[in-house]
Amino acid sequence: MATKLVIDADPGIGDALAIALALVDPAIDLVGVTGTPGRVSGQHASRNVQAVVEWLDPPKWPRFGASTGPACGGEAVDPVRTTGRHGLGDFEPAVAELHSPRESAKLLVDLTREMPNEVTLLTLGPLTNVQLASELDPAFLDRLNLLVCSAGCLQGGDVTAAAEFNVYADPEAARNVLLSPATKTLVPIDVTSQAVLTYDQYDRLVDEESTNPLDRLLANLLPFAFRSNHEHFGIEGVLLHEVAALATIAHPRFATHEAMAVDVETSGELTRGMTVFDHRGVARWQTNIEVVTDVDTQGVLDFTTAAVRASRR
Repeated sequence: MATKLVIDADPGIGDALAIALALVDPAIDLVGVTGTPGRVSGQHASRNVQAVVEWLDPPKWPRFGASTGPACGGEAVDPVRTTGRHGLGDFEPAVAELHSPRESAKLLVDLTREMPNEVTLLTLGPLTNVQLASELDPAFLDRLNLLVCSAGCLQGGDVTAAAEFNVYADPEAARNVLLSPATKTLVPIDVTSQAVLTYDQYDRLVDEESTNPLDRLLANLLPFAFRSNHEHFGIEGVLLHEVAALATIAHPRFATHEAMAVDVETSGELTRGMTVFDHRGVARWQTNIEVVTDVDTQGVLDFTTAAVRASRR
């Protein structure tokens, strides 16, 4: 049976790629996709998730959740240079105007009420919407089958030396969510950074002459990511953080987990947004989360390739 999945995201090329793969993977039933402010504004996040779905036009559309609020900022490099003016590189498709759009947090609550203990929620942006949904309905997290957060870091961050962007952007929400008793898994960026799509792999993966919507989407998104990663970060490829997190849901065997104790620093001058793990020989904190400590990078690439091929049938 396909996993009922909701994705909460702030696309971002990586988030858009993960949403696209979730729409075409037969192992996933994407029932909802919600926008949250993060690397882009809430308005642009909501527009971007809608744009990906409209472009692919799957047989079954997920329900949309919209949000507002400014981009979170704090990045060392101007995000316009790394992800484009509105988050999707040079790709700016037109989208239909939604009549009476549902607020993201409200949609999250509604979906868990309609399908209690069936929905897995994958967060690819700050945890703001998850916190808002918990405030709307204190039983929200209890009704999730599983919460998977692509966030945090075990060793070093990206937005600062200590912090990963999704936690740094709203550390108070991250702390409340990660310390909650919900069944949850953290997928840190320094683990998923092992999964990289190279130029050669892109050439074998994407048919730029194809009329297949997913091929066309990838051909619109990924070249910008290759250029910006090379220019600004010295990376010869595209890091598949979000796709790796998605792959661990579709194929749990791709991930190695360890139960850990985590907290989030919310006020440190140098450590704001840091995910702090208790690694002392004699643990003082009770374990409260499953953490992915390793991913099968070849498995992630195979998952990506299989989804693209499936979309051509």
